[in-house]
Amino acid sequence: MRFNLLALGTTTLAFATLTGCIPQTQYDDLMTNNRSLKQQVAQLQGELDTSSANEEMLRKQLAEAAADLLKAKTLAGASDEDIQALTDRYNKLLSQVNALDVLPTDVSAALEDIAAASGGLLTFDKAKGMLRFSSDVTFDSGSAQLTEKAKNVLAQVAAVLNGNSASGLEVQVVGHTDSVAIRKANTVAQHPTNMHLSAHRAISVRETLVSDGVGANRFMVAGYGEFRPVTENSTKGAQANRRVELYLKPSTETTPTVTATETTVTAPTPVAATTDDDNVK
Repeated sequence: MRFNLLALGTTTLAFATLTGCIPQTQYDDLMTNNRSLKQQVAQLQGELDTSSANEEMLRKQLAEAAADLLKAKTLAGASDEDIQALTDRYNKLLSQVNALDVLPTDVSAALEDIAAASGGLLTFDKAKGMLRFSSDVTFDSGSAQLTEKAKNVLAQVAAVLNGNSASGLEVQVVGHTDSVAIRKANTVAQHPTNMHLSAHRAISVRETLVSDGVGANRFMVAGYGEFRPVTENSTKGAQANRRVELYLKPSTETTPTVTATETTVTAPTPVAATTDDDNVK
């Protein structure tokens, strides 16, 4: 969806000509306000075009932009007609953003309940439609084998995804690790690098959800290894960076659902893993 907002800055600048000269300080404020408005419009338009996951942020920024319009009216003494035209433009964009629900309300509520009861294994970001599994609880160190607790939580997530309200959603499963290099021989044999480990963990999550009945064609799987940390790594890594994220998004798939047996790709068969306090993989 696109809107022609390029004339916004020009219209705002024209406010000053509607009532003749204004004090220099007010003119300077108006110029600053105009630049701010143009920057906000450019940013908002780009975010709206590329993703609905930033819904709450867009709402906040649009509300701030509407407040700036009122400020522009006070500073420049513009006519009600011109101000109303700009306000209507912003309100139209705001109403369309407000109509963008990242996830159905009942789906969000169910996922919030699952996360709250997971004992720290899972968090849910409603604004992004994102589930985040802590790898320290979801997997053994250096392993792509899911713990029983993780399997139980994923079964609950699958039940939500299999419901009617979530039937139009697809799942992007993304694995991440910390920066600690893989050194153990038995780990290297299965996951030569952190990139492999992150991808294999994402595959394990995907395969478990598929085995719980979620359509195999609803998934995309990726692994970023240590290259997208959410916090700074120490010499022992960082727990927050060891994670698997599930992004739920409206599906663009139009082909029939494919059964699990037709697309199943299994992560390497795990061997017995050891858990070390110093996070040696």
